[in-house]
Amino acid sequence: MILYGASGHAKVIIEILEKQGIPITGLVDANPAVQTLLGYRVNQLLSDLDADEQVIISIGNNAIRKKIATEIGQGFGTAVHPSANISSRTEIGEGTVMMAGVSVNSSTVVGKHVILNTNCLIDHDGVIGDYVHISPNAALAGNVTVCEGTHIGIGACVIQGINIGKWATIGAGAVIIKDVPDYALVVGNPARIIEYNK
Repeated sequence: MILYGASGHAKVIIEILEKQGIPITGLVDANPAVQTLLGYRVNQLLSDLDADEQVIISIGNNAIRKKIATEIGQGFGTAVHPSANISSRTEIGEGTVMMAGVSVNSSTVVGKHVILNTNCLIDHDGVIGDYVHISPNAALAGNVTVCEGTHIGIGACVIQGINIGKWATIGAGAVIIKDVPDYALVVGNPARIIEYNK
């Protein structure tokens, strides 16, 4: 496996892959000052590594992850921490990572290049779009849809049946009790829109 990005997010993914027993060929990062990460060599160009290896984009920013995913010509792998509790009836898209303590319940669809961060919960019949990041300890009840590129902040809660639009931002600790439109930035309990993302 190759990791594209060599910062804090990559450290977490490295440890997941190590626990899974998946060999890490190397990392790629445009910053020439970063030459190693947790003992793994960091290259500046993806072409310096094996073109047959799968890649995980180890960058937390959703928009950058999408940009890189559309530019890379290689296949993508996944990383799922052994302590994650994932229903066998869950669909998982390529490039997705699931951290320690994640729970995903029955009949959920998780898109491509998604980050399900430490101890988050996705209940039954959820739909998580491509390039979404759900932060630690966020909880989504059943039948929640989160559209492309949205970031759900640490500790946020979403009641059942909610639809969250694309490229929205849900603030830390927000309580979502009604649908959220595309590009909205919402905070508070109950959550309210304070502005729209560009």
